Amino acid sequence: MKFVIAPDKYKGSLSGQQFCEAVSKGLLQVFPNAVIVHKPLADGGDGIIEVVKDYLGAVTVNTLVKDPLFNLIKAPYLYSVSKKTAFIEMSEASGYKLLAGNKTNCRHTTTLGTGELIVDALDKGAETIVLGIGGSATNDGGMGIAVALGYDFLDENGMALAPIGENLISEKKIGHKSVHPQLKHVNFKIACDVNNPFHGRNGAAHVYASQKGASEDDVIFLDKGLQHFAAVLRETFNIEVQDIPGSGAAGGVGGGAVVFLNAELNSGIDLIKDIADFDSAIEQANWIITGEGKLDSQTFAGKTISGVVSAAKKFNVPVAAFCGIIELTIDEQKQMGITYAASILKNLSDLEKAKQEAYFNLEFMAFNFANILKRDITLV
Repeated sequence: MKFVIAPDKYKGSLSGQQFCEAVSKGLLQVFPNAVIVHKPLADGGDGIIEVVKDYLGAVTVNTLVKDPLFNLIKAPYLYSVSKKTAFIEMSEASGYKLLAGNKTNCRHTTTLGTGELIVDALDKGAETIVLGIGGSATNDGGMGIAVALGYDFLDENGMALAPIGENLISEKKIGHKSVHPQLKHVNFKIACDVNNPFHGRNGAAHVYASQKGASEDDVIFLDKGLQHFAAVLRETFNIEVQDIPGSGAAGGVGGGAVVFLNAELNSGIDLIKDIADFDSAIEQANWIITGEGKLDSQTFAGKTISGVVSAAKKFNVPVAAFCGIIELTIDEQKQMGITYAASILKNLSDLEKAKQEAYFNLEFMAFNFANILKRDITLV
């Protein structure tokens, strides 16, 4: 028997690797000679660096950069010398998590620090840069990233603008004569799991800015700034960012990345599967076992399990989902393509106790699942 174990984390409870270890213990008690492949995955957000690090054979690089409020901080990213590949999480330099206790809004925040991480990777010789753009504290259309890379943003008087959301509406001219010389030689891949346009009712400001401290008036102002900025980008680069699905991600970084980095926007789980060489790993597997803390209808929307199932279908491999909580109907489970699904709670418990017991309950679940498989094999 060959099992591929490919979970997301149980947030606040188990890492993906801990999930793999617990399930392996349960399986091996029934199938001691089984081939078990660990392929922890992620779709973005917290913990993605931990998942990617082993696949890339990368080291952590800590770099001094500006945080969303221009304060100097030390931010990490991953770099693989052998693969000349960097993996950067925008949230480490420009994330909302960095603003705990600060009452601010995304009129005044910048993606400059993310751009500084990119510059550091370019200077180290990176030929591929993967950028995860979840968890941002910004709405600057990628202006800060571009400034770090050598672009100039000028107002009607030819004065340089600070790269913050408030100044998008004042942008008149973009200069690119001093852009980093390595930029055109790098393949940029952006992990983007939303389809929001750059501006408008479903755009970056109206959908996300209020979560980043913006008032109703701020949201309207920022959306007008994004509309204006889109017009300047169209005039300067002949690119209509509003027509790019996902251009509104991370306060417009999705669109800005296409323009300033010549980047591709991809789903996060697809990028991680590619880095993990996932399709090769599941060939000739008898089962894929996946899981996450909560399995519900949102799992359809580009989450880890949906990415696992889509790969499994190509090789006709059944998928079992071991989750903390399951909120699916039978029809939804069928639609998702999951053959077996179970939640790990063995008895009624409060949330904190459930998190503490997750490892042992997961091992117990895997043991029982393996027993069912062994019985079926014996009957055949």
